[in-house]
Amino acid sequence: MKTIIVACGGGVATSQTVAVKLENLLNERGYGSKINIEAININSLSTYIKIADIYVTISQVREGGYDIPVFNGIPFLTGIGANEELDKIIEALKA
Repeated sequence: MKTIIVACGGGVATSQTVAVKLENLLNERGYGSKINIEAININSLSTYIKIADIYVTISQVREGGYDIPVFNGIPFLTGIGANEELDKIIEALKA
């Protein structure tokens, strides 16, 4: 099972919204039983990043800052570009 973490400033509203949308989209594509999605507070990132396979961020991240794939969570809030970002996440899940 792969773990995806979704982080925002408070770990409540925005990250939870993105986590639920991402989970629903992944379920629609048949990945529901293969993933665990955690909405977290950005202050907890250093702990969760160690156990995660994918990081979906709501804030900007510098390139190459982590040892796991990092994806933009904003498209899951706005709907603009969500399918494209989802396709990238699915490719990372397959790796």
